[in-house]
Amino acid sequence: MEHLHLAGEEEDDYSGFNDYNATLDTDDLAHDESFQKAVLRTSHGRRPPTQAKLSMGAPGAQGRLATAARGRLAMPSSMGRPGSGMAVQDGQARPMTAVRAAGFTSAGNRAGAGFDPLNQAGKGPAPPLEAKAEDSPEEKIRHLEKKVNELIEESCLANSRGELQLALDKAKEAGRKERVLVRQREQLSMGDQINLDLTYSVLFNLANQYVANEMYHEAINTYQVIVKNRMFSNAGRLKVNMGNIYFKQRNFEKAIKFYRMALDQVPNTHKEMRTKIMQNIGITFVKIGQYNDAITSFEHIMSESPNFKTGFNLILCYFALGDREKMRDGFAKLLTVDLKIDDEDKYLAHGDDKQYNLVLEVIKNDSLRQIERERKYEAERCIKYAAKIISPAIETSFSDGYDWCIEMVKNSQYIDLAHDLEIDKAIMFLKQKNFAQAIETLKSFEKKDSKVASTAATNLSFLYFLETDYAQADKYAEVAMTADRYNPSALVNKGNVLYAKNDFEKAREFYKEALTNDSSCVEALYNLGLCNKRLGRLEDSIDCFYKLHAILRNSPQVMYQIADTYEKLEDSAQATEWFMQLIGVVSSDPSVLSRMGELYDNEGDKSQAFQYYFDSYRHFPSNIPVIEWLGAYYIDSQFCEKAIHYFERASIVQPNQVKWHLMIASCYRRSGNYQRALETYKQIHRKFPDNVECLKFLVRLCTDLGLNDAQEYATKLKKAEKNKELREQRATSAGRRGSGRRREGSAGSDLDRDGSAGGRASHRQRARPNLNDGDTQGPYQSSQPQEIDASYSDPLGPQAERPKTAARRKDPLEDEFGDEELGEDLLPE
Repeated sequence: MEHLHLAGEEEDDYSGFNDYNATLDTDDLAHDESFQKAVLRTSHGRRPPTQAKLSMGAPGAQGRLATAARGRLAMPSSMGRPGSGMAVQDGQARPMTAVRAAGFTSAGNRAGAGFDPLNQAGKGPAPPLEAKAEDSPEEKIRHLEKKVNELIEESCLANSRGELQLALDKAKEAGRKERVLVRQREQLSMGDQINLDLTYSVLFNLANQYVANEMYHEAINTYQVIVKNRMFSNAGRLKVNMGNIYFKQRNFEKAIKFYRMALDQVPNTHKEMRTKIMQNIGITFVKIGQYNDAITSFEHIMSESPNFKTGFNLILCYFALGDREKMRDGFAKLLTVDLKIDDEDKYLAHGDDKQYNLVLEVIKNDSLRQIERERKYEAERCIKYAAKIISPAIETSFSDGYDWCIEMVKNSQYIDLAHDLEIDKAIMFLKQKNFAQAIETLKSFEKKDSKVASTAATNLSFLYFLETDYAQADKYAEVAMTADRYNPSALVNKGNVLYAKNDFEKAREFYKEALTNDSSCVEALYNLGLCNKRLGRLEDSIDCFYKLHAILRNSPQVMYQIADTYEKLEDSAQATEWFMQLIGVVSSDPSVLSRMGELYDNEGDKSQAFQYYFDSYRHFPSNIPVIEWLGAYYIDSQFCEKAIHYFERASIVQPNQVKWHLMIASCYRRSGNYQRALETYKQIHRKFPDNVECLKFLVRLCTDLGLNDAQEYATKLKKAEKNKELREQRATSAGRRGSGRRREGSAGSDLDRDGSAGGRASHRQRARPNLNDGDTQGPYQSSQPQEIDASYSDPLGPQAERPKTAARRKDPLEDEFGDEELGEDLLPE
């Protein structure tokens, strides 16, 4: 609507609102050359033309689509679903969301029309996209680069699994393919597109794999390739790695040189990196004994970024130089290091706040909580070790120095550690065998808070138990249980006292209670197995030891108890198997080897038994039962000469036991060496002049050899027999007067001293003379004179009969009917 202004009339207040401004006319912008050139210079103008631009000639749509051709295509919200009424009509240009809502036009919708973002309805299928050629050089380079990255990743994963050789092979293959990739780029004149990051990754990974495989020379060369290449930024830091290699090779001078070169190339803004390099320098100086230079590095670190490891190393350097004041200052500075962890109270549960308690259960043992525990454990360990090291050096005695350290800890932020240090002080006294000081130190905890008092009382109970003072051990075990009923160590000590008093049932109850409070208490589980074993509950004992074996997989004590219990159950197969496993853990234990030999001997396998007995003898050649078994084995095998070696060893172990000397002489006699046997018997007679068995052998040998000494030895034998009978009679008389019971008197001991075994004593006993209680000449008078009994028994047992291999020759003068009875018809009339 137009308004006319009439001259002379008053001006209207609303005039000018419908005036036409040509600047705002957008209908002719599509034909404005200057505007179109300006649009082409923008980002919209450089975009490829769309289908909407191709349809600009449609009637009535030219003005609207001029801007849309250079804009982006808007996606309809319904995505052209069939039946949604959102499809574009046939011949209708695709609407833009900036102009009107997509899918709603005045012309209506076609039923069943699909989504057509490029307005291709009625124009046939769209042309296919141009496929990239897979054999093009660019595509080959891209695939090769991807393969190199995959090989680097596989190498790193193999290293993490511990497959070091495979990791190195993958790293080498990645290096070969990376060089092929570089040559292909250079052939295609694409040298400016070389991926330096990929080259750096290949070389760095290869050097690391060389180090992991301890190929230090190749690793140094690979690091040198990286460091000398100026195109690699920050490559100078790798000189730290080179210094670490020289440190492993114990070339400390070169290690310090490379550490310092790396320190010069690290900027001051990277404080953590510089601190670690300086720490390496200080440790290397310690290795070569230059403590003053190491102190310089450690003191700089403690002033810039203090930590517990560096503070502990600094104290060690002061201790090496013997600087008492610096040790005190270093310990005080160590106590000022901040752990950088939150207060422990945040992990305490709130009774009312269920949401907080739920969150607390989640974060109670997460990774951050574990890191806090590790930091706290490292701090406590460094403080305890430092106190133990400097205590004897900063004061005149260990006790005074340790007291000073405890006072310093009490005045620091680690006040909770003071009680642990006092317990450690008592343990140090124990290691110094100063039990009185240890007991006195532990007794000072009786009036402390419950936890510390329970720990001290537990240690006191254990100390008194070692000293076999079971009353005091029982007392302090009760004190420990009163202070903390759930202390498994206190319950175990109580059970040990009852076990020592043979009260196995009650001891068993305390061990079971300790396991209820702490199922991983291996002492309670082991002692419970022993209790069940003593009570005859072998199946329960086996169960306990099996549970313990699951916790302590290679414990020799546990495996021995399992094998021994199976042997008591008469399950020799299981016992043998467990003893074999035990020998695999402790292959040089002579007692286990002898037990294996005993098992095979009971089964009748002499060859296997001999092997284990021989191994036991080889590791412990003084075990008399093993020596005796080996000697008997060779005698049974008719190798008496070899048995002599073992009996000689037994005579060295037990020089006053005549049995071994007699066995040596018998071995010589059986092997036919009568002269050596006679000399041995004479030596035995000189050492044991009253031995009857030796004199009998001498009489027999001298008689067989026709020596004149036979009569002399016969006289000595008669005298020895008489003395022996007198000793037996005195022993019998003393036994009758004392207890009214008959006993063998000294006969058993004489037989043992004579070298005969208890099983052979019966056939060597002689008839005792008749006792005449009414004889006034004495109670032990013989009615008739005794004859010399020169019979003897071989301590090695009866000799085997010689096999008869030849047939008896027939006497020609012998009547062949001599063995037959003559009938009556053959007798003369």
